[in-house]
Amino acid sequence: CSDCGKSFSVSCRFFRHCRVHTGEKPYCCAGCGKSFRWSKTLVTHWRIHTGEKP
Repeated sequence: CSDCGKSFSVSCRFFRHCRVHTGEKPYCCAGCGKSFRWSKTLVTHWRIHTGEKP
């Protein structure tokens, strides 16, 4: 990574890492419109709307 010097052996991990620097949040909640950087965070957030327990 030219911003922080981290290196990655798998290119998809590098592209995912780049979101830290760009602020990109591609995962949007259909319930409230809030956006998230990571899909796992969206899944956890979605429980607010469904009432599902972890």
